Amino acid sequence: MALRDTYPMYVANKAEQPNADLVVTDKLTGKPATRVAMADAATIDRAIGAAVTAAPAMARMASYERQAVLTHCAARFAERADELADALCIEAGKPIRDSRGEVGRLIDTFRIAAEESVRMTGEVQPLDIAARARGYQGMWKRMPIGPCSFISPFNFPLNLAAHKIAPAIAVGCPFVMKPASRTPLGAIMIGEVLAETNLPAGAFSILPASRDGADLFTTDDRLKLLSFTGSPEVGWDLKARAGKKKVVLELGGNAAVVIMPDADLDDAAARTLFGAFYQSGQSCVGVQRILVHDAVYDAFKAKLVEQASRLIAGDPRDEATFVGPMIDVKEAERLERWIAEAVAGGAKLLCGGQRDGAMLAATLLEDVPKTAKLNTEEAFGPVAFFARFRDFNEALDMVNDSKFGLQAGIFTRDLFQMLKAWDDLDVGGVVINDVPSYRVDNMPYGGVKESGLGREGVRFAMEDMTEIRNLVIRRRPEDM
Repeated sequence: MALRDTYPMYVANKAEQPNADLVVTDKLTGKPATRVAMADAATIDRAIGAAVTAAPAMARMASYERQAVLTHCAARFAERADELADALCIEAGKPIRDSRGEVGRLIDTFRIAAEESVRMTGEVQPLDIAARARGYQGMWKRMPIGPCSFISPFNFPLNLAAHKIAPAIAVGCPFVMKPASRTPLGAIMIGEVLAETNLPAGAFSILPASRDGADLFTTDDRLKLLSFTGSPEVGWDLKARAGKKKVVLELGGNAAVVIMPDADLDDAAARTLFGAFYQSGQSCVGVQRILVHDAVYDAFKAKLVEQASRLIAGDPRDEATFVGPMIDVKEAERLERWIAEAVAGGAKLLCGGQRDGAMLAATLLEDVPKTAKLNTEEAFGPVAFFARFRDFNEALDMVNDSKFGLQAGIFTRDLFQMLKAWDDLDVGGVVINDVPSYRVDNMPYGGVKESGLGREGVRFAMEDMTEIRNLVIRRRPEDM
């Protein structure tokens, strides 16, 4: 399905096409695929003002009304699934099978939000904990925090935008969103569907903008929450400049998977292959460090290297393609340099390493130096490396020896090791008998250390987008 020549931005629920200044490229060819309207500072200011105006009406929406909006979106996304997947394949270079999977997750996220939108419960709380409080009764409920600012990344243009938009609608928060400039189409298409609903005027704006011109998304005090997904360097800088608003950050990682001797090695290899190389490794929970017990190291390495060597890299539109292009040539060149640095420091290249433009073959290494960027930083591409350990505690220490802490995977059948990993790993989530790349859209998701602040997952994002409002009732003295 061909892309349209131009796409608008959305300001206060309405499409506007003041320009077509943003060129969106086909990530396989590097050639222009379409053009998108870009917002200037005045437009962003106007959109924030509209969100402020819309906040009371959004807060007054009944639960069933918010649910109806979200249900409509889920149904329309299902109807437009092929169009959404094709656009994602082009703008992100994401293999078509992964693109279809992301569309499915988009639908799931809005469906979950529709279910949760009628579950904004509070609590009745007895206050008579001492004689002075006799006759007092407490209750609290959740109220929408107000206008929100969302900044979404390039690697999941649909689903990571959905994880901000859907919870906001579920709780009744108006929002302004800046999608990634390299992949804005997914968020704009979500805007097209939102514009079909009866959301109050000003409830949403989707505004592609240059990074330099988008300061208002961070600094404007009319906004009550900033939710950012992207690189740690940018995320922590935004937090420092965000002022008094609440900030939620979902940042990067160099996720590890641990392979114990009792693991099903065939299953673990298949899942690790997926975790390291799906959507060209451009996932913050993509497998980067493969920690394998000495007793099975050689056997597991042989399996994974053989399978990785057979992965098909190429045109993301081809059903057989597993590894598509990285987001641009500069990112592929960066990762090529990191591989060269590791090899120069003593690492052994086991497969891959070849680059052709933005295409980088699935790459595995071993003996990567501890100080190499491939070990200390987020690769964010189709590269992973093996490391050997001899006991479980050593493996846990290796996982924790990172400035990041997003998720970790452990392949083991030992219940006590599972519980120990859950207790001792300094990460936001532990996945047993699967890779850290695994995520379901209703679960709490986020990291610690340099990996972020707060949690996504629909219900948990809804909590961040609300504030508790307390009610205290004093009975008449004669009724006490």
